[in-house]
Amino acid sequence: MSTEVRRGYVPSDAQEFNKESLLTLKKAQEEVLWLIERGYPIKGVSTFVGNHYMLSERQRLAFTRATSTREILHLRKEKQIQKVIPGSIVYIDGLNLIISLEIALSGSTLIRCMDGTIRDLAGLRGTYRLIDKTDGAIRLIGEQLEKRKVNEAIFYLDAPVSNTGRLKQRILELMQNYNFKITVELVNNADVILEKLSNIVTSDAIILNRCISWINLAAEIIDERLPEVPFIDLRL
Repeated sequence: MSTEVRRGYVPSDAQEFNKESLLTLKKAQEEVLWLIERGYPIKGVSTFVGNHYMLSERQRLAFTRATSTREILHLRKEKQIQKVIPGSIVYIDGLNLIISLEIALSGSTLIRCMDGTIRDLAGLRGTYRLIDKTDGAIRLIGEQLEKRKVNEAIFYLDAPVSNTGRLKQRILELMQNYNFKITVELVNNADVILEKLSNIVTSDAIILNRCISWINLAAEIIDERLPEVPFIDLRL
């Protein structure tokens, strides 16, 4: 892992998310929001509006991931835990959290979304590999969980994704000296487990809609520990 890797870096982002492009993107986002508030499906809307403004696939992905109806925003806000009770168990969407922090440490594109989460534009496609930012991301998580005084952190990693076994061992190695219990589970589908739990850590929109309660840990870590990290603000 000695080679420097910028997770999520795409050279065209500098042009596609510059000040001029963001004006168009936000105008498109406002129209997307207007349509989905009236019941139109986000997939069809993103295609229709994206074609009208001649947006790239990453620009469309950005406003799709950032935009939610007021009803959904209210649902997520009601379930969000602002202060974890000391001694709690937290359940972590491991790849979701670690990849977002790797991207933050890489200085690559992150989106500040309407629900307060920070999301990336990366896609796993069944593959993952540890990079030079992985250890830093894991340590940031450990330090924040210790600050929160949790009793136990349970990471869920998708076993079908490559190298999650190696990631599991790295998490266990780096977190063994913190003052909380650490467990890492390799499972076939982390989403279906997390969406039934409380005190979950993720920015995955579907899980947020279905879970009992959630913690916005990635945004908290980035805001407190990595305030210099740039992001695209798509909060309308």
